[in-house]
Amino acid sequence: MENKQVIDTLNDLIENCKDGEFGFQSSAEHARTDSLKRTFLARAQDCRQAAEQLRGLVAQLGGKSSPDGGTIAGAAHRGWVAVKGTLAGYSDLNMLEEAERGEDAALERYREALEKDLPADVRAVVQQQYEGAKRNHNEIRNLRDAARAADKA
Repeated sequence: MENKQVIDTLNDLIENCKDGEFGFQSSAEHARTDSLKRTFLARAQDCRQAAEQLRGLVAQLGGKSSPDGGTIAGAAHRGWVAVKGTLAGYSDLNMLEEAERGEDAALERYREALEKDLPADVRAVVQQQYEGAKRNHNEIRNLRDAARAADKA
């Protein structure tokens, strides 16, 4: 794979990380419980660190990193989180459902990147971050399931 294609793939993942950071940050602002707010803020920090790690790889490859804005789809998702939160009274369950939807999208982008012929050092970082995204997704899903169960009780 040519350097430009690797850089483009990494920049796509940087945007993915920024979308996650902004989405978790937004969800934290609307979370009702302190524990969920802390969880969302921790996930936002994880995404921020992942983006920085990817930016380092882009620089090593002689490329320029994506700006900090995230993607149009990510901005739309964050806007939808805010609208849905307003309509639903910012319930923690709604925030968890949206966070899980965002993590589904993140996992898909990592899977697509891992299907490419990446250099071994880049692949190792992308694989590590993919595993982290899976852990985030599972944590959010488990919290969502617990919130659903609590709503039914």
